[in-house]
Amino acid sequence: MSKNFNEKEPESDIVISSRVRMARNMESISFPHYLSKEEAENVINKVYETITKGHLCIQNEFKLIKMDEIDLIERSNYVERHLISPALAKNVSGGAFLINDEETISIMINEEDHIRIQCLYPGLQLEKCFDMADKIDDLLEEGIVYAFDEQLGYLSCCPTNVGTGVRTSVMLHLPALGLTRYINGVINTAGKIGLAVRGIFGEGTDFIGDIYQISNQITLGMSEEEIITNLKDITLQIIQNERIAREKLLESKSIELEDKIFRSYGTLKNARLLSSKEAMKLISDVKLGVNLKLIDGVSIEQLNGLITMIQPGYLQKHFKSQLTGTERDAKRAQLTRENIS
Repeated sequence: MSKNFNEKEPESDIVISSRVRMARNMESISFPHYLSKEEAENVINKVYETITKGHLCIQNEFKLIKMDEIDLIERSNYVERHLISPALAKNVSGGAFLINDEETISIMINEEDHIRIQCLYPGLQLEKCFDMADKIDDLLEEGIVYAFDEQLGYLSCCPTNVGTGVRTSVMLHLPALGLTRYINGVINTAGKIGLAVRGIFGEGTDFIGDIYQISNQITLGMSEEEIITNLKDITLQIIQNERIAREKLLESKSIELEDKIFRSYGTLKNARLLSSKEAMKLISDVKLGVNLKLIDGVSIEQLNGLITMIQPGYLQKHFKSQLTGTERDAKRAQLTRENIS
């Protein structure tokens, strides 16, 4: 997650982050999976030059990182922090990205599309994400002709991105809805109204740590404003339902809930081995305890940061070593004890 995730932001007790991503392609150039290494390099150079040319403040703020210039651990670490996609991390022959100092903006190059502008902010800040992504989009259009059709809109490698090319998402922590099993209704309802619900690392990943990513599936036939408004309205409804579920748990099962939370807290402070899945669940329980003011001395910001720190890429980068599964579990427990205690 970005460096500024220590700030207090709107609805941050439930909304971990907001993201807006725009998919764009260059006119008359093959999609990335058809490009030679030389052609892919030309795309990288064109995007970099367009962003930095004549904009010295931006040039100093962004750095260009090529996939073939960083190792697997570093690539994994960027994925774990949601700054690049797993698909880009795998493209070591022609993938790259631009990232700003605050790590709130990343421009992925030669992922599934030539350009994917991503803006990521903590809390519920979809409008802020879109405003920044729109500015970057306008800047790129100063030097790049996009593949665009008057009827279909922006053309993309995947038909689901045709139209506005805009994908919006929020990452939510919903432990009470999970405990009461109302989360199944949320997932079913979301699918019926054109939203996708995925795990913490996107499509195909499990729901662990009571964290859910909710995003729009439709980019054609809706304006950017409609996409943003629709997701925000649904998110606010889910937030309200989660808060109601928390209150009901406190009223009807307070002893059981406190026992669950404090057992998890004790494990995080004392465990010597922790798998990533177990650690995520424990962190989720403790986050709920902090939000319900049952636990003092630990902040939501600490716990959000810990979600990234317990991931395999971060652990191996932090300890500067390739780690076996057991070694990762031991280092994860060590890092957790140090940060919680």
